[in-house]
Amino acid sequence: MNAQPPIPFAGSAPTQVSFHRTELNVILSLYGRMVAAGEWRDYGISSLKDVAVFSVFRRTAENPLYKIEKRPKLRAKQGMYAVIGMDGQILKRGHDLRTVLRVLERKLIRAVE
Repeated sequence: MNAQPPIPFAGSAPTQVSFHRTELNVILSLYGRMVAAGEWRDYGISSLKDVAVFSVFRRTAENPLYKIEKRPKLRAKQGMYAVIGMDGQILKRGHDLRTVLRVLERKLIRAVE
């Protein structure tokens, strides 16, 4: 008899990293406030093998202003969440998404005359 290799289970195949619904709620809450303030206009989400990226744009046809990354492999080291600026500089990295996003919330605070 010819023995065929077993069919892999859905959980055993390499998976993509993606944002969970609760993580997206936190990110989209900030996004909505920044849109209302006139700072941001568009976003894009990428789910790759080892990273999920939420990119924020001022206009649709330009490079992202900020990228919010989730890298589960860095969970035990620096933290799996990071905010990266337009120039590629890591603005904040950590284990808690809300704490990491505070670096962007500062842009909402403006002096009122």
